Amino acid sequence: MLDANLTQKPAYPILCYVTPWYFRRMGMMVAMLAGFGLYFLYDGQVGYPKANRIADKQVWFEEEVLKSFDEARVAGKLDIWVENARRQGWPTGRDGEPPRWVSYAAQQGWPEKPHRYTDKEIDEQFWWGGGSLLGALVVGVMILMNRNKVLRGDAHGFLSPEGVFVKHEDVFRVDKRPWETKGLAYVWYRAGGEGAERRAVIDDLKYEGAVRVLHDLLGSFRGELLEKVPLAAESPANPESSSTQPEA
Repeated sequence: MLDANLTQKPAYPILCYVTPWYFRRMGMMVAMLAGFGLYFLYDGQVGYPKANRIADKQVWFEEEVLKSFDEARVAGKLDIWVENARRQGWPTGRDGEPPRWVSYAAQQGWPEKPHRYTDKEIDEQFWWGGGSLLGALVVGVMILMNRNKVLRGDAHGFLSPEGVFVKHEDVFRVDKRPWETKGLAYVWYRAGGEGAERRAVIDDLKYEGAVRVLHDLLGSFRGELLEKVPLAAESPANPESSSTQPEA
């Protein structure tokens, strides 16, 4: 943010390197995307198929265990059914009552109401997983591409991290309304004072000390300056207005 104490002429060159905050934030994004990707892949490979196997087990319980229990009870052969069920490791119920899925599922550590996933839902987990891991790779590449970038200022202008030199004398508009909240200032200029309008960005959150580059530019700037008006001076119809310095 602009500092009222920036009154002395800076020592050139002004070198603004990428802040540790940027790398921490991007690193957290890589970890988050990679974590989501692995989680999706786990669900597609392990979690969802396991849930379907439990759902199959519930169908087996209802169609095999309960149905055969009811048939044995009607035929008066419940004792024989219980003996056969125990040999096969089936649940047998208690005191002549039919076995209950809720109790059987609880013994196995299964949910009371298992959910069955479709093939499409399983496939989607692999797509989401692959997409998340690809996103993590892209952000990782961005970190590598930004690690050596520098915003460089001198007495005549500044060199953007993309390698474009902006002369102070070519700048005709500066918008620093987002500065207080986002640390951003937008700089419009015409190369050589003519031709098409171009825009450069001074980013104080990403480049440590970029405020010095902006302060140095504004020290000799005579173009249009857009600023956020203090709250007390804002009008209901126009909460943001601009203060304009006349062209020299």
